[in-house]
Amino acid sequence: MEKLEELRQETDFIQSFLEEPLQTEINACIERLSLLAGYLARSGDMLAEAKKLMRRKKSEQICNMVADIAKKSCLSAKAQNALVDSIAVEEMYLVDKIDRINATCTHQGDWCRSIISKEKEEMKFASYTKNNNN
Repeated sequence: MEKLEELRQETDFIQSFLEEPLQTEINACIERLSLLAGYLARSGDMLAEAKKLMRRKKSEQICNMVADIAKKSCLSAKAQNALVDSIAVEEMYLVDKIDRINATCTHQGDWCRSIISKEKEEMKFASYTKNNNN
């Protein structure tokens, strides 16, 4: 349970960073891109850890129950899977949240690179215009 809480806290911290307004100033984009690279790598590791916790929870909580239900043929396979998923709600929520953080890091990184490329092109154009007007 301790690891789950640690992941929740770290997830909340990264989520707060991702919710900050994006800036269009090139140095701010470069700095953000650097931070995003670290958060992208970290969120990938966090996602794997959260999935491991979810699988462990499902295994510990329901292995015997599902086996007993299957023997009695009381529930369909779909109902059994729904039961399994309902037991690890918190773990699954964390998996989903970290997965979205990972994707958001990727998208914001793409946005930063677009802003940086745009700025570089504008600098080239301004330099070209200045040199041709002289």
